[in-house]
Amino acid sequence: MRAFTLVCAGQTFSLLGTGMTGFALVIWAYLQTGQATTLALAAFFRFAPTVILSPIAGALVDRWNRKLTMMLSDLAAGVGTIVLLVLYLPGALQVWHWFVLGAFEGAFEAFQWPAYSAAVSTMLPKSQYGRASGMLSTAQSISGVFSPVFAAAILGVLLVGPGIAVILAIDIVTFVIAVSILLAVHIPQPAVTETGRKARGSLLSESVYGFRYIAARRSLLGLQLVFFLINFIFPLGFIVVTPMILSRTGNDVVVLGAVNSIAAIGGVAGGLALSLWGGPKRRVHGVLGGMALAGILGSILMGVGREVAIWGIAAFSGSFLLPFINGSNQAIWQAKVAPDVQGKVFAARRLIAQITAPAAMVIAGPLADGVFEPAMAVGGSLTGVFGWAVGTGPGAGMALMLIVFGALGAIVGIGGYFVRAVRNAETILPDHDAPMSP
Repeated sequence: MRAFTLVCAGQTFSLLGTGMTGFALVIWAYLQTGQATTLALAAFFRFAPTVILSPIAGALVDRWNRKLTMMLSDLAAGVGTIVLLVLYLPGALQVWHWFVLGAFEGAFEAFQWPAYSAAVSTMLPKSQYGRASGMLSTAQSISGVFSPVFAAAILGVLLVGPGIAVILAIDIVTFVIAVSILLAVHIPQPAVTETGRKARGSLLSESVYGFRYIAARRSLLGLQLVFFLINFIFPLGFIVVTPMILSRTGNDVVVLGAVNSIAAIGGVAGGLALSLWGGPKRRVHGVLGGMALAGILGSILMGVGREVAIWGIAAFSGSFLLPFINGSNQAIWQAKVAPDVQGKVFAARRLIAQITAPAAMVIAGPLADGVFEPAMAVGGSLTGVFGWAVGTGPGAGMALMLIVFGALGAIVGIGGYFVRAVRNAETILPDHDAPMSP
């Protein structure tokens, strides 16, 4: 656990800088355009390359040294931040630059997640997979607690202009720390299994191997189809949380930072709970039950709220549940898939589960700006039906989106229990190291 803990610490530093940069640039872009579409497109350009390149990245991760692969991904993120700073200092940075550099960093992120996920399987025993997921989630959430607070404080003291330059410089320092820790840690390569030998071939055949592997196992495919749906539905609401809060508070950066920090505190609490507990004995309850509760306590409550207290409770609840959803799912896959093919299989898994998210990101902005916001403006077409729930005026349409898509997400989570292959995935599929029947 010592080496793994050091990796988590390095990621905490790196994610702190990344979170501060993301927070600052969201404020900068929204002040320039005043549109939810801008923020949705930024999320799309960052996320789409990660998903699209996942199959090739997964095949290469299983071929390459996983430690060097992780370092390459961190290095790309640092280079992107350096370019942003170089453009920003003379006042040359434009929104489209942010989109392009986000796509560049997202392409390298395609390698990071399967490499980190597969590395856990070689660094720790199977009994610690749930706790490892909780620790990684805690690392992400700890950075999330402080990144909006620090960023908002710097922007408040130095103002947005010089503050962004300082934040970008801090981000560069944190990525150097993360790479230095990776250099010092030993990450073993996986032992070759019979499954791994059968998976070898050309880059093309290895890129599609993960899809064939998942398609041949109905329970794994069923789990990913649940995420396929949920990763389309939830982002349609959550992508507009930032512009909703800014619209309803008169662009109050402090309120937005407070809600983001509360969300991160919820993530820390959830990650710590998962680290200490290890998650439910039946992991599927963490996945499906967590989705249902996140839709209700996270998304719907966020939409109903009109003040920082309710937004904070919703943000905390949704973030608290997220480690249980992802960590429980991760533990199932790590137990069922042999470590030396996890790069290929996990990359295919990611594409199946998340290919819908970029589509949601593209749709969410125009849906907010062109449909829901006008419909919930004063005198809008839906104010008579939903005005009692979300009010009217700026931000009300985006609040309605959170309610609608949060309810649909909860239905998907509950619906998963009605599918036997999903409900009983852990008993239907043997673990990868289970003894063969005589």
